[in-house]
Amino acid sequence: MSSMESLAQLEVLCEKLYNSRDSAERAHAESTLKCFSENSDYISQCQYILDNASTPYALMLASTSLLKQVSDRSLSLQLRLDIRNYVMNYLAARGPKLQNFVIVSLIQLVCRITKFGWLDDDRFREIFKEATDFLALASQDHYLIGLRILNFLVMEMNQANSAMPLSLHRKIATSFKDQFLLQIFQISLTSLHQLKSEGNFPVADDLRRVPISLALRCLSFDFVGSPVDESSEEFGTVQLPASWRPLLQDPSTVQIFFDYYKVNDTTVSKEALECLVRLASVRRSLFVEDPARSQFLSHLMSGTREILQTGQGLADHGNYHEFCRLLGRFKVNYQLSELLSVEFYGEWIGLVAEFTTKSLLSWQWASNSVYYLLSLWSRLVTSLPYLKGDTPSLLDETVPKITEGFITSRINSVQASSDLDNPLDNAEGLQDQLESLPYLCRFKYESSSLFIINIMEPLLQAYTARSRLPAPGDVAELSVIEGQIAWMVHIIAAILKIRQTVGCSQDSQELFDAELAARVLQLINITDTGGHAQRYQELSKQRLDRAILIFVQNFRRSYVGDQAMHSSKQLYARLSELLGLTDHLVLLNVIVGKIATNLKCYAECEDVIDHTLALFQDLASGYMTGKLLLKLESTKFIMSNHSRENFPFLDEYRCVRSRTNFYYILGSLVFMEDGPIKFRTFMEPLLQIAVNLEASADVAFRTDAVKYAFTGLMRDLRGIAMATNSRRTYGLLFDWLYPSRMPLLLRAISLLTDEPEVTTPLFKFMAEFVLNKAQRLTFDSSSPNGILLFREISKLIVAYGSRILLLPNGTDIYARKYKGIWISLTVLSRALCGNYVNFGVFELYGDRALADALDISLKMTLSIPLSDILTFKKLSKAYYGYMEVMFNNHITISSVLNLDTSTFVHIVSTLESGLKGLDTGISTQCASAIDSLAAFYFNNITNITAGDNPPSPAALNLARHIGEFPSLFPQVCDANLLHHILKGYYVIITLFLQQILKTLFEIIIFEDAGNQWSLSRPILSLIMISEQMFSDLRAQILASQAVEQQQRLSQCFDKLMTDVTRSLEPKNRDRFTQNLTTFRHDFRAK
Repeated sequence: MSSMESLAQLEVLCEKLYNSRDSAERAHAESTLKCFSENSDYISQCQYILDNASTPYALMLASTSLLKQVSDRSLSLQLRLDIRNYVMNYLAARGPKLQNFVIVSLIQLVCRITKFGWLDDDRFREIFKEATDFLALASQDHYLIGLRILNFLVMEMNQANSAMPLSLHRKIATSFKDQFLLQIFQISLTSLHQLKSEGNFPVADDLRRVPISLALRCLSFDFVGSPVDESSEEFGTVQLPASWRPLLQDPSTVQIFFDYYKVNDTTVSKEALECLVRLASVRRSLFVEDPARSQFLSHLMSGTREILQTGQGLADHGNYHEFCRLLGRFKVNYQLSELLSVEFYGEWIGLVAEFTTKSLLSWQWASNSVYYLLSLWSRLVTSLPYLKGDTPSLLDETVPKITEGFITSRINSVQASSDLDNPLDNAEGLQDQLESLPYLCRFKYESSSLFIINIMEPLLQAYTARSRLPAPGDVAELSVIEGQIAWMVHIIAAILKIRQTVGCSQDSQELFDAELAARVLQLINITDTGGHAQRYQELSKQRLDRAILIFVQNFRRSYVGDQAMHSSKQLYARLSELLGLTDHLVLLNVIVGKIATNLKCYAECEDVIDHTLALFQDLASGYMTGKLLLKLESTKFIMSNHSRENFPFLDEYRCVRSRTNFYYILGSLVFMEDGPIKFRTFMEPLLQIAVNLEASADVAFRTDAVKYAFTGLMRDLRGIAMATNSRRTYGLLFDWLYPSRMPLLLRAISLLTDEPEVTTPLFKFMAEFVLNKAQRLTFDSSSPNGILLFREISKLIVAYGSRILLLPNGTDIYARKYKGIWISLTVLSRALCGNYVNFGVFELYGDRALADALDISLKMTLSIPLSDILTFKKLSKAYYGYMEVMFNNHITISSVLNLDTSTFVHIVSTLESGLKGLDTGISTQCASAIDSLAAFYFNNITNITAGDNPPSPAALNLARHIGEFPSLFPQVCDANLLHHILKGYYVIITLFLQQILKTLFEIIIFEDAGNQWSLSRPILSLIMISEQMFSDLRAQILASQAVEQQQRLSQCFDKLMTDVTRSLEPKNRDRFTQNLTTFRHDFRAK
């Protein structure tokens, strides 16, 4: 505390740190005080603050600083034990007088220390006994602190920590669960029973809440090592150990949570319900005998029956939601026959049905909770065919009412919905609501379909009548009709998505499907006629068309295609009677006609355009449906008239991204047919645009019209390039583009380098065009096309790079510079590793295309600070992908080795930074690049002998870097020999690559990397360079471990090189990788 004038001054700084509204003042305080959390020398100062400070904010600083210090796991065992003992004594002596947030922080500290030291020393495990000692004290405050310690201990043990490998976390959590979790749960139950028996419900809120929270944490523990998705409310089955069985078979365990639900505290009642939800989800096998399971189920049903009868607590939304989840768990974990065996099942199912109906009527308030109720009913219905015995399920009476109630509630919701918060706009919520409905409707399909038709028919009649009016009339009323029809279309779409026969035959099911589908197909003709054809700007009309598209998607999957056609004769026979749709070809014509209409009329609605194109793409991507599409007149019209005059959305800036998808679909259809004539005919509109752009003066390229035309052309060509998936189809596009169109691209990049809205689409097209997917870029052996293509790429890269480097950075440097740079690097990387260019030709014939492209690309990468490379994810991926290609494929001719030494070293250091990142893909690329560099060094310098040929220029350049930067590579062979071969460059033992090797070992040992195989490759290459470097690193790692562990870990290192020879042959690499996997497992075992 030498930098502080006094403790009082520190307390003032702490006050500013936690309370000041001035950001500059807070930042100054944080900067001044951060030494307490970063420097272990300040740990004693933190203890001094805890002993002597008078303000809670100073105490908070000391506590949080100690928490950060222990979290980095670098403190000695004895120091951690001392801190732990001190904090526990401190809580016992001064805990009741502390502010709540200080108590919480200190408890977090002691629990963190406990977890990190759990396997190091048994003394850390004494926390359980010490916490129970708090409970034995007479003070209510100490009792509460003891419960909180247990609460935070369970939470800490169950929660993975970034500073700890996941495997170690699981090992500690399992040990804690086996030893103490059941006892802690028993303590929570005992506390709950004591509060109840002593009539202490009116105690302080915390004393009620903490034990129920502790019970919930115990039941929410990750018992089997499958962490719950925190973004989801579904958690599957609770895998309680068998040792918990007696506790769950005790009726008082379930009853105590129902008792606490009745407490007039919504926090307590909600957590009591959450506990019951988890108890209802306990694995079935926990109960060895059926009577025990039936008794447990009966108790749960009895408690929920009482809540359903009284409605107590359900006015609170949190309680309501959890209660719905509890009901939903009954059929997830129990069979229908087990529910029926409960004595009061009939009363219970009637109450649940009544509750569900009321919930449906309160759709605005309970919309997120109804999902669980409908899920319960759908599971009950689907299990009915497997029910044995004569006991009535009563589902025949209740399910149709619930189905009708749901449909009615959706229709009634339209008038109450606003455009700002309309459930039809929430795709995810809509899917959740309709997920269970098909099973309910198909349970009594005849009555359900009749109910839907009786609602649909008047709406269709009203909507048809409105289309014939000369004026739209009451717009609000028409919007309501469209909203109601949209709901009905969504409901029919959901029903047709699931083809399940329950209670009716396959043929009768198809007839009902046909009746419902006919109403929607009839609607397609109405929506785009009369007055409705003028309403494409209206939100209600857009919602209706989106619903129709979803219906078509679901109907197509069930009933369109050769296989479906032959197995759906009843449906098509009925559709033929109702609408004249005799087969799926006629039906497809209607669908594609709707697609064409939407693309024509929805110029400004990106959402409808995207839904329409998604449907069109699904149709075109299917082999059979794609062939059928080519026979349709509507498809031929789209392919022959794909200009912006016919499809205005192509002219809308907000729909520019849709252009690529549109032309990808059209390209897929064009390429299904053989013959270059049809392709050239299809490309005529794009050819005309290109010709017009080529005729434009340079000055005109700066105008918005020309820029938009050019970027549109690039997006269109990108879509067509995406559709080329074979040598034949790629050749058609290549011949169209080269050589006549390439000068236009070079001209645009030269004139508009500073316009990212132009350069980005251009480079994205080129990135797709040069990508050798499915070996589509395979030219004849006598063809120079691969070389010619790379020369054009080089021209574009050089033109762009030489100009972009001269531009000022500006405010938004990513949009103005970095985005274009990373896409251009992607283009070059794909071309360099595409395997369709013999790059040796360029140097052989004195062609600068390759050298210039590599030079300018390296200059672009070096212009970006490493901090920015690591900050922007896409830039980072492109940079490291480029470096991987350079070191793997082009190190012998690479401009990297021609750089000055400091720049070369900077590039290698960026690879180490990439290794340390969280992105597995990037660390794999870095490992690959380092492996290539180390292997090149090993093969070209380390193993060189006096009789060998002179070293290559690349080897000499690498030697130059070694000589000028001694810490790059270690000395590995005779200095005199190297002095002669490397022309004066001396190699000395250094630490640079040893640091990279250390980083790789730390990742392998301490982290749960998903790319261990990739990381093992450079480790062997670096070890082969210098065994001394490996020995030094081994000594460092062993010295950092506990003394009692060093002998065992030394043996792990000994086994690592077993049967590994001094070579980089594939078999030797694989053997080392296997050894490394064993080494990692043995090293981490404690």
